[in-house]
Amino acid sequence: MRIAIFGATGMAGSAIVTEALTRNHTVTALSRNAENTPISDRLTTTRIDVSVPDELDPVLAASNVAVLTIRASPGFEHLVAGWTTGFLDAAERTATRVIVIGGAASLRSPSDPGRLVADDPTYTPPQWSAIAQASLDQYRVCKNHPYTGWAYLSPPAQFGPGPRTGRYQRGTTVMLTDADGNARISAADLAIAVVDEIETPGDEQHFTVARTDPRK
Repeated sequence: MRIAIFGATGMAGSAIVTEALTRNHTVTALSRNAENTPISDRLTTTRIDVSVPDELDPVLAASNVAVLTIRASPGFEHLVAGWTTGFLDAAERTATRVIVIGGAASLRSPSDPGRLVADDPTYTPPQWSAIAQASLDQYRVCKNHPYTGWAYLSPPAQFGPGPRTGRYQRGTTVMLTDADGNARISAADLAIAVVDEIETPGDEQHFTVARTDPRK
């Protein structure tokens, strides 16, 4: 399968590139800094600016599926929603399936399903409010866009480097926790879930994943 990964040098993007190559997919890795990617004859690295919609169409048209995993610099988080709108516009023009790697903000709190994670200080302290709002706005862009060929993956609140355990649990719109109440997953295990979704799409447009209970 031909997979285009936007934001390929970030933590999530680089892990997804590695996982996709391990499974023998053909990958185009796109970012503003395209050097830090694995070397493979099934890998093409390309510099791109997702804020320039005209640059997106040729890449998307040549891909079976695109993964959008982008972040903005501190103070510019609000730009992500506009970039996502332009990306979905291009995906609609090229009829390309999209998986957006977003944030936990749009999930329901595991302790209070009537409240979004974005509004729960247990998971979203004040210093994370700008990032949370940006990811919530990004999800709403997807939900309200006329193109429906997307899926939005919300990682749990704790997402970072860590081992590839090869296991994860999948849920829908409520953030998942383990037996100790931790909501977390490593980038390597998230990448497994992303490539699983690419290979065998689920029924939900909005879903989440988390690590399984380490004691099981």
